[in-house]
Amino acid sequence: MAISNAQWVCVAAVLLLLSALSLPVIAGAADDPSTTTEAVHGADTPHGAGLSDAHSQPSIGEDLSLLWLIPFAGILLSIALGPIISHHWWERNYPKTSLMWAMAFAGPFCVVFGANGELGTAVYEILHIYFVDYIPFIILLTGLFVASGGIVLRGAVVGTPLVNVGFLAVGALLASIIGTTGASMLLIHPILRANRHRERRMHIVIVFIFLVSNIGGSLTPLGDPPLFLGFLHGVPFQWTLSLAPEMLFAIVAVLAIFFFMDKVYVKRETTPAPVDDGAREPLRLVGAHNLLFLVGVMGAVLLSGMWHPGDVTILGVHVSISGIARDLIILTMALLAFKSTKQGLRDENEFSWEPIREVGILFAGIFMTIIPALAILKAGENGALAGVIRAADSEIAYMWLTGILSSFLDNAPTYLTFFNTALGQLHLSEAVVSEYLREAPLPWFHAAAPDPEVVARIQQNHPEVAAMAPEELGKNLRLFVTYLKSISIGAVFMGANTYIGNAPNFMVRAIAMQDGVKMPSFFGYMIWSGAILIPVFAVVTVVFLILT
Repeated sequence: MAISNAQWVCVAAVLLLLSALSLPVIAGAADDPSTTTEAVHGADTPHGAGLSDAHSQPSIGEDLSLLWLIPFAGILLSIALGPIISHHWWERNYPKTSLMWAMAFAGPFCVVFGANGELGTAVYEILHIYFVDYIPFIILLTGLFVASGGIVLRGAVVGTPLVNVGFLAVGALLASIIGTTGASMLLIHPILRANRHRERRMHIVIVFIFLVSNIGGSLTPLGDPPLFLGFLHGVPFQWTLSLAPEMLFAIVAVLAIFFFMDKVYVKRETTPAPVDDGAREPLRLVGAHNLLFLVGVMGAVLLSGMWHPGDVTILGVHVSISGIARDLIILTMALLAFKSTKQGLRDENEFSWEPIREVGILFAGIFMTIIPALAILKAGENGALAGVIRAADSEIAYMWLTGILSSFLDNAPTYLTFFNTALGQLHLSEAVVSEYLREAPLPWFHAAAPDPEVVARIQQNHPEVAAMAPEELGKNLRLFVTYLKSISIGAVFMGANTYIGNAPNFMVRAIAMQDGVKMPSFFGYMIWSGAILIPVFAVVTVVFLILT
């Protein structure tokens, strides 16, 4: 049954009323005299595509209870259940749903902090996540979406199990070169077109998300945002190559499962596959000039992380000039790609603006409601998730805690939270571990014992560890390397567990649905990831963290 605008207003009013009634409970932490919002942020963490803003603002994470996460849970449940309850209703009303949950958080948030004389803090947090995170996030997705939408692989490519495995393997390896988002946008159209004759394509897209949109981005900082963030915090560019054994193991395991699964689905097809009649069109890439625009987009992202010309203030939020330059370059690449590509090529890809529209609208609500979750996570042991942070006391714990949180929250701040937690536990600094990681051999299967000469030189160069016994410093450095591998694996691999675990996941889903693929719901997708990925990750844990 259709819901009128008047009924929507009533629903929104009831939600706001319930939020208002809960204000005394929610505000309890804000009134706690043992805490204060006069504390100061550290360097602001990039939560998505935004890799800037390192200025001090009042910290709120220590003052927030888990009740503030209700709107975030609400929008996730709406995304999960809305299409199941009524698909047609959801298609018409998801913009209103996103706005409703965003306001259900923003209203009480501003009221509570305004009542304490800190309305400016609440407004800052909202503006910050949109200026530094959401807008760059959408610009990046749009640039990649437009450029890749004009690239067409022509020829008689028939999606057999072996061909699909080849597509997925190439895409997974390409993800470390042009990023998971770039590889996803580039290859999702060809693999969908190659399998268009098939009745069952859902499993192909799901495994595509697993490998191309997530696990494949493990080898370089360009592959996935958490690794790029580590690079900005002193992890050498080449260090992430040491994740190759775990990445290749996971890829091969998932591909093996997929191959046998795809063979079963092929046998159940009632529509025969296209037959080679001897007149097959040779494979050729049309619209290849758009590859230059894809490279331009990735170059802009890399530039923003390595060029630091300062910042400007927009409505009180410090935004880096390099970030603005990055966004302008990406928009220019998107415009040039759109103008220089014939409409016929986009028609072959069934290009439509609806996928980017859906992602933009839903993530506008997600980014608003995720504010308290990220703030609590940033507060570390002083926040409501202190028990989770303190539970990180081993390689296994670091991998799985980072991974579980990365499945539902942004994996970039999750990575940095546990990165800093490991530094604190081991009494190390970024400068110390950066120098050590440059000197030490890559930990392909295990972290080697530190060279005593390297340890002595680090003690000479860094007064903060000069008083530490050399044996203890060497032990802590070696332990940090193992923790860092676990954090990196958890953040990158387990972003595949949900549709919102990594930027391209939801985008690939939207493109596939536009192409006629019946994708699973939010929880339905988690059943697939739980059945395939969790056992693979468990084996990775045993093989690489326990046996080695």
